[in-house]
Amino acid sequence: MSKILRVNMSDMSTKWEDLPKKYETLAGRALTTAIVHDEVEPTCHPLREKNKFVISPGLLAGTPAPSSGRLSVGGKSPLTGGIKEANAGGLTATRLGKIGIRAIVIEGMPDTDDWYSIVVGKEKAEIVKTNDYAGMGLYDLIEKIGEDYDHRPGIIGCGIAGQRLLKSAGIFGNNIENTDPGRYAGRGGLGAVLGSKRIVAIISDDHGCDTPKPKDEDKFTEGRKALAKALNNHPVTGRLEDEEGNPYGGLKNYGTNILMNIINEAGGLPTRGFKSGRFDHAAKVSGEAVHELVDKTNKKFGDKAEGKYGHPCHPGCVMACSNIVPYEDTGKAHVSPLEYESAWALGTNLEISDLQDVAELNRLCNDLGLDTIEAGNTLAMLMEGGMIDYGDGPAAIKALKQAYDASSPLGRLVCSGAKVVGETLGVSRIPVVKGQSLPAYDPRAIRGIGVTYATSTMGADHTSGYTIAAEILGVKGKVSDPREIEKAELSRNFQATTAYIDSSGYCVFIAFAILDDDDGFNGMVDTVNGFLGKEIDVAQYGLDVLEMERNFNKAAGFTNKDDRLPEFFHTEQLPPHNVTFDVPPEEIDKVYEDM
Repeated sequence: MSKILRVNMSDMSTKWEDLPKKYETLAGRALTTAIVHDEVEPTCHPLREKNKFVISPGLLAGTPAPSSGRLSVGGKSPLTGGIKEANAGGLTATRLGKIGIRAIVIEGMPDTDDWYSIVVGKEKAEIVKTNDYAGMGLYDLIEKIGEDYDHRPGIIGCGIAGQRLLKSAGIFGNNIENTDPGRYAGRGGLGAVLGSKRIVAIISDDHGCDTPKPKDEDKFTEGRKALAKALNNHPVTGRLEDEEGNPYGGLKNYGTNILMNIINEAGGLPTRGFKSGRFDHAAKVSGEAVHELVDKTNKKFGDKAEGKYGHPCHPGCVMACSNIVPYEDTGKAHVSPLEYESAWALGTNLEISDLQDVAELNRLCNDLGLDTIEAGNTLAMLMEGGMIDYGDGPAAIKALKQAYDASSPLGRLVCSGAKVVGETLGVSRIPVVKGQSLPAYDPRAIRGIGVTYATSTMGADHTSGYTIAAEILGVKGKVSDPREIEKAELSRNFQATTAYIDSSGYCVFIAFAILDDDDGFNGMVDTVNGFLGKEIDVAQYGLDVLEMERNFNKAAGFTNKDDRLPEFFHTEQLPPHNVTFDVPPEEIDKVYEDM
């Protein structure tokens, strides 16, 4: 029986509840959204006691379904002022799924300066005072928790940035080897929400627990096999090599950063703070460059080398898009993973082309507990404001290191988000929607993703409705013209499907295979329906999630005027194609005109 665990930090109590019938089909994003929608006052201060921090493994977490170990966290965002869900891989979703926890709801605030961790396991939940965990860099914290607990626990939590209640703070998770904190539910400042509850970590141990059982095992098994086949055979999500031994699966070989050269060629790679759509040195920080570096250091250092591609982000992930970027001079692990969004935010966006500088910036973000997208855009605001120069990797590293010093004003600023820093420095070109920084696709060149940025309930968020799949990569061999302006239906469909996937526990990257392969799509549906023992409509499920999120945001004070891109995207032409974002407001408003 799935349970909800309530943790009240005001009176230091824990309570188990049976999953209410109204939530029986909900998990992951759907459940974090429903609980926040039902229980959190939309106008509350996000860093006070009335906000809640909700954790929910995806519906299929802990099962043998392929690539289904994603975890959602949610609450009211201190960055946007609206509802927020962020998700990540790691070990925690699998651990909670096997324990039988559908959600953990953390509420209230302690009247103390102490720091705590929540420890859950089979028939166990306790709040433990862990002052020695606070203030640590997260690489050291992962090592410390690994020494304190057996059985390779799942770990999520907040770092220095979250403990200081700063708006760029994300939620870290440990990797499957339990060696680093690189699995991030990064966006929206939810690390600060957890920090406001005086919690450093949530530690989960599924020792002695069983694999969750589907209600219709035959349908579930047939579905997972069909989906696994579709994923393995697709050129984006598929196996490492083809029959001749050549690289095959794009994600396994080059990670998400395979997109660097593709988006650059399309003229949609934001460069120098969204001033150009092309970067001459993009290849130096691309997935291909990481692949070559891994091969080079593995050859040079042999068994001592730690670089890797085709690295899964959670147990059972068959796409394995993660990587371990090595130091070039030692072959030892430098950072894991270096995703496309991070390589862009900390590289191209800042005109930094040294791969080791980009990796170091990423490692610092992981250690501090920062969202790399927000951190990169914040560094760009420092550059726009004249505090450091574009292209100066060492200066960017020095600025980010200031965050370790609690007394450093610059250290506080660099963790506070692009909007805060841009406004503080008098910058007029601040790339945010609803307070959250834009990701790695310029909306002037790729207009569907611009509509998603504008209308997403989460603020500027590419994963909310990843129209790039249709506009750049193509679906079933057909590419939707990225410069068309009629994008409302495309964005709406992607947003609804994504909300369903985020709730299932599947990684959103299964979309590449399921959109191209009907058997794969049906396999995804059959695993969910087989697990629940009932039929779920994909589109309606996703739309229901979106409607709850929209309703929360409306009650928090959002209107259609918040569903807009910053002015400069409409007025400044983007080289090399010299385009602006000219999707009219009426088209943008069509996305949710029925809600």
